[in-house]
Amino acid sequence: MKITLIGLGVKDGDMTLSAERALNGAGKIFARTSSGAAYAQIAKYEVEYLDEVFERSRNFDTLNKNLAKKITSAAKESPVVYCVDGAVCEDEACKLILSSHKDTVVLEGVSKISYARDAAGLKSFSVTALSAYAVEQLKSCPAAVIYDIDDEYLAGVVKQKLSDLFGEETLCTFVSAERAVKIKIYEIDRMKNYSSDCAVAVEEKSFLEKERYDYADLEHMIELLRAPGGCPWDRAQTNESIKQNMIEEAYELVDAINRDDDDGMEEECGDVLLQAAFHAVMKNEQGAFNSTDVITRVVKKLIFRHSHIFGGDKAQDENSALGVWEKNKMKEKHQTTYTQSLKAVPSNFPACMRAQKVGKRAAKCGMDFISAISATEKMGEEAAELLKALQDGDKRAVAEEAGDLLFSAVNTCRLSGVDSEQVLAEATDKFIKRFEAFEDIILSEGKNINDLCDEEYDWYWLRAKNATKEN
Repeated sequence: MKITLIGLGVKDGDMTLSAERALNGAGKIFARTSSGAAYAQIAKYEVEYLDEVFERSRNFDTLNKNLAKKITSAAKESPVVYCVDGAVCEDEACKLILSSHKDTVVLEGVSKISYARDAAGLKSFSVTALSAYAVEQLKSCPAAVIYDIDDEYLAGVVKQKLSDLFGEETLCTFVSAERAVKIKIYEIDRMKNYSSDCAVAVEEKSFLEKERYDYADLEHMIELLRAPGGCPWDRAQTNESIKQNMIEEAYELVDAINRDDDDGMEEECGDVLLQAAFHAVMKNEQGAFNSTDVITRVVKKLIFRHSHIFGGDKAQDENSALGVWEKNKMKEKHQTTYTQSLKAVPSNFPACMRAQKVGKRAAKCGMDFISAISATEKMGEEAAELLKALQDGDKRAVAEEAGDLLFSAVNTCRLSGVDSEQVLAEATDKFIKRFEAFEDIILSEGKNINDLCDEEYDWYWLRAKNATKEN
């Protein structure tokens, strides 16, 4: 089996003399496609173009596997030459062939990546290059070259990805064998002609002029603010001094969610991320950990806890999936008893939230009421005990029984399928709304709220309740 891989370069005239000699003595010649200026160099030869492989391949990986299989299968019958535009080292199918056939002959050509980079005049020393067929793998980078933009659909995919990373108004260079033209990213899918020699080269602007920023930029901004000569306030902060900010920002995000406010959610998500990044930057300064450690840990946690997806566990529905999660969580945290799980609920949670979570975890070992009705009956018992403590004038007992009553109320909510924190918040909002109507009615009748007797309070409150009752 003999295979020769030839890189044809980018345009007519790029092919080397060694490649021409190999073609002149070749028995069977294949070409990746018939599209592109470089393939004009082999028009005089009898060539089998593999465009049909593109049409029947589902994705980029399948395409390259199919191309490699086509060449290696043909090579079993007789020596073959396989021609690709650009350089052999850029072609994924050629890489697959080389990985399994070490004796393959390689005759390199002009690199599409280098050609596009030079045509665009990129200044960055760090350039990420990918085929348009794999552009979804592109991550944030200082500069990028995307080649193989051989049709309008791919151009649209490239435009979308680069818009997300660099901003749609950012200038880029659209490169073909004939020319290089400056356009904005949103124009990538508006060009007249596409072929395998088309590429786009783009470079991010200076930090303060960029249109799009990512998490690394957020950390870099915090580092700039905390650097010598930065912001005095930011430089003075510690993990301790800003810890309350995280709680406040989390509440503001939840408030935006409750309002169904997408714009508010976008802003508040950013504020929550800012707080997390601030803490990570300060811990990196202390040598404790950095953001990569943080993100690595959470991704590994998700893999471990989703063993019904990435491991051998099974989960048919939401409840069984949650059971797998909780089982893996206890294993991960080395919790061998349910008591350890209960103690792990943060003590600084809001009281209702903490009580509900503790009750939920205790229920996993069977320590629970039979139903919401039985929990309600227990709540009645606790109310009676509270009443007795009040009648006895025992302040310590009153405090204890009041806590028991509230804990029972939380259990009733939990077993009824409602969130105690949420329904208490809604009840408070309802009270404020009724009180506003109550006071408005009193003032509209020229009365002073402080001068009312008990019967008048009850009467006006009933009117306010009826006025605010939802239909």
